[in-house]
Amino acid sequence: MITCVVEYVIDPAKTEAFERFAKTWMTLVDRHGGTHHGYFLPGEGASDKALALFSFPSLAAYEEYRTLFGKDPDFVAADRIRDESGCVLRYERTFMRPLLPE
Repeated sequence: MITCVVEYVIDPAKTEAFERFAKTWMTLVDRHGGTHHGYFLPGEGASDKALALFSFPSLAAYEEYRTLFGKDPDFVAADRIRDESGCVLRYERTFMRPLLPE
């Protein structure tokens, strides 16, 4: 299993648009073989950081999912939310290997 951790810097004035973007991506990950563990939005402290965590059974499964970016209409529509609203200022993606409770 591989888990993708995405660290976002978001525009705090556009949190509602970011939430729409996030809900759309949760559905897409789950629909295409992954398990989305949710988005974690600002609560207290820094108000411009957000995280997303989602897993795929393997890096190959993740790469298969990535082939849909920019091609599948649902993926294009999800990115349009981000791009047109300007809710995401930047992001960084890291892959991790989870150690889960037995």
